[in-house]
Amino acid sequence: MSRIGKKPVSIQGVTVTKTENILKVKGPKGELVREFHPKITSEVNNDEVVFTRPDDTKESKALHGLARSLFQNMVIGVKEGYSKVLDIVGVGYRVEQKGNGILINIGFSHPIFFIPPADIKIEVVTPTQIKISGIDKELVGLIAAKIRSFKEPEPYKGKGIKYSNEVIIRKAGKTAGK
Repeated sequence: MSRIGKKPVSIQGVTVTKTENILKVKGPKGELVREFHPKITSEVNNDEVVFTRPDDTKESKALHGLARSLFQNMVIGVKEGYSKVLDIVGVGYRVEQKGNGILINIGFSHPIFFIPPADIKIEVVTPTQIKISGIDKELVGLIAAKIRSFKEPEPYKGKGIKYSNEVIIRKAGKTAGK
């Protein structure tokens, strides 16, 4: 049995409704809905949800752990929410809030104006730091990766957009000849 899949998910503080293979989680921060694979069955008890699989094939085992992890992320999201912090490193690189979007200046001939989806909140903490928050872990990570992809950190000076906990492995520059 899947080690992750066999653990029950505690749903204290949230309400869960189930229709066929669709689970809806509602909590203080919002509401999330996800459709799970038809092979995996879920059982909602008083204060926990248990996922089961029909057989021990490799696909079923993988889907079992995946379903449980995705549901756990939904529960944590509607209770507490998720956030990622991005740092902008480089001389003259900065970001500023413009309405519900952000304006990013990272050395291109033009600034980049980015408008997030409705479920995501982007906050400019300092001119070189962005905080992305929301209830959907997958969407928060996707938006953070999208903003990071505008200018990924380079290995020589570390200039670019990086996650705040990311470590950039630096390379040595050119050495003087002869």
